[in-house]
Amino acid sequence: MATNLPTDLLRSFITVADLGGYTRAGEVLNRSQPAISLQMRRLEELVDAQLIAHDGRQLNLTEAGEILSAYARQILHLNDDAIAHFRPTDSSGTIRIGLPTDYAVSYLQEVVARFALEHPEAKLEICCDLSANLLNGLHGNQINLAVALVAEDKKQYLVHAWEERPVWVVGKTSHADKEVPLPLVGHFENCEYRKRMTAALKNQDRQWRHAYTSPDISGVQDAVEMGLGLTALTRATLTGKMRVLNKADGFPELEKIRIGLFYKLPRMPEAGRELANQLIENIDRATDRHFTRSTHPQKGRT
Repeated sequence: MATNLPTDLLRSFITVADLGGYTRAGEVLNRSQPAISLQMRRLEELVDAQLIAHDGRQLNLTEAGEILSAYARQILHLNDDAIAHFRPTDSSGTIRIGLPTDYAVSYLQEVVARFALEHPEAKLEICCDLSANLLNGLHGNQINLAVALVAEDKKQYLVHAWEERPVWVVGKTSHADKEVPLPLVGHFENCEYRKRMTAALKNQDRQWRHAYTSPDISGVQDAVEMGLGLTALTRATLTGKMRVLNKADGFPELEKIRIGLFYKLPRMPEAGRELANQLIENIDRATDRHFTRSTHPQKGRT
């Protein structure tokens, strides 16, 4: 007989994980602390694994808890999407949105702008920044919803993800790819693209220098087009003034990146959930051309 995971248990579990305690979760869900504790024990019985570990007053998810967290967020997202289909959504309130400057921000802005036109009662506050800064803002409750590159050490609150392999690019008439050391164009030190470029070149024992650094994608694109160096980009951010470099040009394949949609479930307004659904739907459609969808968690991932 199949085992079912009740959504009320999963919602309590995610709320505990996001808010860091049973008491705070109970306040949001209008339940007592003992009732939340009982739900967590019941959920652990269903999956036959310890999900939450206590270190004094500190609450942490176990490895099993991290894995279930990823599945639970997807299940609850689908549940809320189904309910929203049959019930009117309250689109009022403020949604603080984080969009990455190191990805196709113009495309994402189009989706958000269309949502704003369809829901004039919603108040949108949009912040564009590097993915690492957006995720810090989400953790600090300055942002409700973020689209960001998924770093290995920052996968908490990940609801949906897509994969794409970046490509090496250089200006169409540039010969920067022939220089020694190679002049790299990119974002700052913690950028996922920069990590992939330097790791790939290090594996080939090739020398490089950081020729141009910019916090936004347009600065990187302009620098490459002008011949200041080469970089790694997703195909969604290539321009007609660039050419792609591949193995035949002596450039190794780059490690894939994951682009994720993140939000804290208990702090997400209804309008934000509707916007999240639209972003997922539109990125899914676009990624049929460029991405591999990666919605199922792997062991040790959230």
